[in-house]
Parts: sequence; structure tokens; C-alpha cells
Amino acid sequence: MSSVMPTPETTPIVACTISRDVQNFDLLIEDMEQALGETWGDLSFAEALAFFNQPDAEALEFVALALDQSDEDNLILMSEIIKQAKERDIKVILIAEDVSPASLHQLLRAGADEFVPYPLPETELQQAIDRLHTKEQPQPVEAKANSQLRSGSNKEGAVFVTHGVAGGTGATTLAVNLAWELALLNPSDTPNVCLLDFDLQFGSASTFLDLQRREAVFEMLSDTEAMDEDSFGQSLMTFQDRLQVLTAPADMIPLDLITPEDITRVIDMARAHFDYVVIDMPSTLVQWTETVLNAAHIYFITMEMDLRSAQNTLRFKRALQSEELPVEKLRYVLNRAPKFTDLGGKARVKRLAESLDISVEVQLPEGGKQITQGADHGLPLATAAAKNPLRREIAKLATSIHELSDAQDKAA
Repeated sequence: MSSVMPTPETTPIVACTISRDVQNFDLLIEDMEQALGETWGDLSFAEALAFFNQPDAEALEFVALALDQSDEDNLILMSEIIKQAKERDIKVILIAEDVSPASLHQLLRAGADEFVPYPLPETELQQAIDRLHTKEQPQPVEAKANSQLRSGSNKEGAVFVTHGVAGGTGATTLAVNLAWELALLNPSDTPNVCLLDFDLQFGSASTFLDLQRREAVFEMLSDTEAMDEDSFGQSLMTFQDRLQVLTAPADMIPLDLITPEDITRVIDMARAHFDYVVIDMPSTLVQWTETVLNAAHIYFITMEMDLRSAQNTLRFKRALQSEELPVEKLRYVLNRAPKFTDLGGKARVKRLAESLDISVEVQLPEGGKQITQGADHGLPLATAAAKNPLRREIAKLATSIHELSDAQDKAA
């Protein structure tokens, strides 16, 4: 009796890395092997375009286009690679190290589906692959732009405000990520956190979360007397089914276009429907700053270890005291605080607090390039850089707020 050995079938290649030299991205090699085993290959930039025309390319599901700062001169070629891949229904994951935001923006506009910074955060490549597969599945048609608010609700949510005494002190970063961390603590799928971007001219919460600015925001703010649950809900955008966001208007409008009464109505509406309301304020003091301060449970003042922050903090504090406003609600947040081992830095923080007669209760560490990269690509730190030290401190702050709120609810 004779036997015929079966001819082994060649395992199809479902993914490829495309780079100048994949050995420059050793962590990418490890993650690709972990995610795909032996079903992936490697191509140079020049080889990629030729391979797309080969029969073997028909099985490709995605390519990982890896580049660093030295590759920015080849953006035209990489844009063409992305274009050719998209024409063949091949997904593109962009892996970038030390690449300028302008270059990243150009490649994302060319059609890249996902972006992952390099060095790769733990499990981030696998999560990007999973998101690609999720996008391929048919999704139920539903209106994600509008929030359906329950009529007659009155949750009396807690209000937390961030206000930067100078540009670049991290007020928006704190507001966006504090709101998201509070949303992650919610055990149910129903959004219980609302982020209000009251920086009507230069508000960037929508950019930080990659949300569209809607005309409905301006329409709602222009006539808050007629505002109801429907009109307020239509002004909100939903981020990943967990967070509701009132973005700044699509066009720059005067800060005095809205009155203290308008602000009161918006905050009251948000408090009635959400457990937590986080507000990002403009640095400028306006006629309704007092309104927000009075409504706030905690008013975070973000500052840095420099003279401009010290001077502006002192002027801000004196302005509130002169009007006999509740300065006891202020909590001072030092951004880019010195490390725990920096004893000299700790001494400077102590002298700063003593000279301003304040208590620096929250110290946020330097987050590095990951902060800018996450913001440029519309991702909160919990997603873009979960192990970043800044993210960890904001998560601790959110947890303490949540635990305090639970304790107060139980006591009541």
C-alpha cells in the first residue's frame, strides 16, 4: 500500500511592516511576532509599492508603516504607499518615533487608519489591530453626536473647574484627562461625566479628543432661555460612549457674548444630568468667572515653577479677594513639578507656596512628548500612554474625588 504525503499549504502573509530598516524598530518586531506569529513579513519603502501589485498582496489585511525623524524627507513616498494600500482595501497603522506633528498630520490625512507612538506602549499594537478588525464589522446605525438626556433628571452633580493662570500650564490637559479618568471609574455604560469647554475662543478640548465642533453649540449658547434637554443634548458630543463633551463653538466668539445667566443655565442643566461636571475655563477673567467659581465644588488653578505663574497667581488671588469671592474653593496645581528625588526643587516649591501664601496641594510631573503626541491624535492619556507618570497622578486625583463623592453620598 502506498501513501501520498499531503502538500503543505503556504501560510498567507496577512500583514507587513514597511520601513527603511525594521531593525531600527526592534520592539515592533517583537509585538508583530506576538500578535501574528509567522504570518507577517517585512518590506522596505521601495519594495512596498511593487509588492502591492503581486498576488501575495491580496491576503494582506494591514501594513505597519514605521518611520522616524530621518524619514521625514520621504513623506511623498510614504503618502503614496498609504494611498496605494487604501486603494487595495489594506489598512495602515502608522508607527512613528520623534516625527513632527505636521508630518504625522500629513500622513494621517493621506489615509492612515491608526497611529501608535514608538517606543510602543505595552499591548498598544494589539489594541490597534483589534480596532482595525472592529471597524470592519458592520456597526448599528445610531446618532452618536446627540445625547439623549432624561427629562426631569436632577442628579446635582459635582462641579470641578480648571483655570490656567498662564498659557501652557496644563489646564486643558488636566480637564480632559480628569474627565476621562472619572468616566472610566463609572461601572455602568451610561455616561455620568460631562466636560464643558468654556474657553469660547481658543478651547481645544475637541482637538484633545478628536471631536467635531458643532454649530449647535453656538445656537444653544445664543439662546439659553429656550434651552431644554433636547437642545442641550444636541450640543454634546460623545467620546467612546463614556464621556459627553460640550466643545467650544466652531468659530471664535467674544467672551462676553454669553452672560452669567447663560452660564448658570448651562451648568445647572449639566449638573442635573451628570454626576460629575468638569469645566475648562479661559485664562482671561470674564464677567461670568464669578458665576463658575460660585458653582464649583473645587476650582483648580494650574501653574508652573516660573515667575509669570507666580505673578499671575498672586494677581488672580488678590482679584478674587477684593471682590470677597470664595477663594477657599481654589486648589493650586503645580504642573511639571520637580521629581521626588529633587530636594532642591522641593525646596523651591515650598518657598513659592510661602511667598504666595498658598498651599500647592497637587503636583503633576512632567509627562514628556507623549502628552503632545496623545493630544495631537485625539487620545486621552489613559489610551495613548497609560503608564505615563502624569496620567498616573491624574488617575489618582480622579480616584480620590470619586471616593470622596461616594463617601458624601453614603453620609447623606
